[in-house]
Amino acid sequence: MIRPNPVDSPTQPCLVRRRTLLTRGAAAAAGAIAFPFVSRRNVLGANSRLNIAGIGAGGKGGVDTGFCGDLGENMVALCDVDERRAAATMRKYPDAKRFTDFRKMFDEIGKEIDAVTVSTPDHTHTHPAVRAMREGKHVYVQKPLTHTVEEARLLAKIARETGVVTQMGNQGHSHSGSRRSVELIRAGVLGDVREIHVWTDRPIWPQGLDRPAEKQDVPHGLDWDLWLGPAPERPYHSSYLPFNWRGWWDYGTGALGDMACHNMDIAFFALDLNTPVSIEAEASDSHTESPPNAATITWTYADGRKLVWYDGKRKPDAAIAGQRELAANGSIFVGTKDTYYVPDPWGEGLFKSGATVADHASVPVTLPRLDGSLENHDRAHHAEWIAACKGEGKALSHFDYAGPMTEVVLLGNVALRAGAKIEWDAKAMKVTNLPEANALIRKTYRKGWELPS
Repeated sequence: MIRPNPVDSPTQPCLVRRRTLLTRGAAAAAGAIAFPFVSRRNVLGANSRLNIAGIGAGGKGGVDTGFCGDLGENMVALCDVDERRAAATMRKYPDAKRFTDFRKMFDEIGKEIDAVTVSTPDHTHTHPAVRAMREGKHVYVQKPLTHTVEEARLLAKIARETGVVTQMGNQGHSHSGSRRSVELIRAGVLGDVREIHVWTDRPIWPQGLDRPAEKQDVPHGLDWDLWLGPAPERPYHSSYLPFNWRGWWDYGTGALGDMACHNMDIAFFALDLNTPVSIEAEASDSHTESPPNAATITWTYADGRKLVWYDGKRKPDAAIAGQRELAANGSIFVGTKDTYYVPDPWGEGLFKSGATVADHASVPVTLPRLDGSLENHDRAHHAEWIAACKGEGKALSHFDYAGPMTEVVLLGNVALRAGAKIEWDAKAMKVTNLPEANALIRKTYRKGWELPS
């Protein structure tokens, strides 16, 4: 039988505030576990509000800081290297202190900060996250957790050492439909799950590229040197940002890094997928500095199970799920009793047999559910983290979960870049059959940006 994922705890205490929209009776009738949240409507007092600093305030950073502020927390600092991209967020929080360099922010007002969100390009997640945790700050870091396998292992280790509350920004992890899918799979309604197929419509940015030869002027308001951070020094070019950095190995992790921590989350949440023994990738094209336009990657486990990823508009055979057409993003769980198709990055799915989720109502609820007013999964995910920062419940995409998952995801990119099947020793964090591939488990950092410990 498939093994349950041991990372998260089972049923958590029922903690319901007076002004949550779900009453005790309604929660009990639904069989759900109410989870606490914080809002301006709760009479908590000023001292109960977290002082949060946002590292990365434009784009996704604006979303992350926005949810924290909307949930009633104090945004005391905003840090961004691009003042144009961050302008709207800066206007939203005029009292927040402004910084360009997160290191100066910690040096100057670190004692005022309780928690930090990190919503920067992939290559700059690790340094501020390590600094925050080492200073006892709770951290929320966007997916994928890190840029390399080594960094993912490091962040999980430091989170355990420091005991701070952590959460990776794969917001579907807090979706009630996803949690029900996890409960059903763990309960064995599919039997022994032997194959998991996961796909995405990404990339929706340029990939399969060679480095641009021309040099361009750095736009006003952008600190290009700080944007590069630990990456190799090179001239500014508009093909790198603000969005297309995902298509360059020095800064992003391609379609796999962008979406796998979403689309694979139910699989990792429900099943023990942290120790593949080999990874093999097939790509549409090969470039030294940019991910391919399309790829299929297969992770194989010691017991013969397979996890298969498709991107660049590739998909598995729809007949596997009994569907005529598959959604743009989704996953399929092939079990010995039934097959389960989730037509989205997260949520509930459809059974090939024709059964429904409601048919399995006898399967107990074992994972916490958030208050109904937070059913928007983004808001719920931040609320879960904020509540955990205040000692209420647990953030379930903590780094002991998110770190190992990110490792496995990024091993797919190692296989892509190595151009060969790799055999993996998870305990030793080592490729055993292709020594040169171990250079891709980690990276070289620019002088002054060495990997923190």
